[in-house]
Amino acid sequence: MTDEPLSLAVITASVRDGRLGPAVADWFLTQVKERPEFAVQGVDLIDHPLPLILPEPGGTLPIEAARIRESLRSVLARADAFVVVTPEYNHSFPAALKNTVDWFYQEWAAKPVGFVSYGGLSGGIRAVEQLRQVFAEVHALTVRENVALPLAGKRFDAQGRLDDPEPSALSAGLLLDQVGWWGRALRTARGQSPYPR
Repeated sequence: MTDEPLSLAVITASVRDGRLGPAVADWFLTQVKERPEFAVQGVDLIDHPLPLILPEPGGTLPIEAARIRESLRSVLARADAFVVVTPEYNHSFPAALKNTVDWFYQEWAAKPVGFVSYGGLSGGIRAVEQLRQVFAEVHALTVRENVALPLAGKRFDAQGRLDDPEPSALSAGLLLDQVGWWGRALRTARGQSPYPR
């Protein structure tokens, strides 16, 4: 077993104008930075605008699209684990996130994924339940605990501070415990033998 920190990519899924995602992600990143067992990197999908049309196998992409794909691929490939920060849009999750999942495969496989969701009364949990199915198809393992922030638009002030943060911080701690446990176990397993697919 290695004491090397787990590489954790925290993915901000929303790319809409006026999005709350960066404030939610920043709040969660402050929780992660208190945990020395993680080496964290924020990944905002607005900075990685992948094309909506995937090329045929063996096909080529325009140079800029290829650069974006390779930049994001290298971040995902290096990560031992992921936490996705997602809103709920129309009872589901953002299209940019589905597009990102679809562009990659082995980068997700045999790695844990956790969720921080936000939205109306449901706090984004319908988006999370759908994402569990999507990530299962790329052979990622989703952890049970998640952080749900109901009515999040009213819970963050102008400085990005969350009101009544203690319950959410407790959920974030348990989420990180589970992501860390699975991240270490699966990193060890991947190091011992290739994941079968």
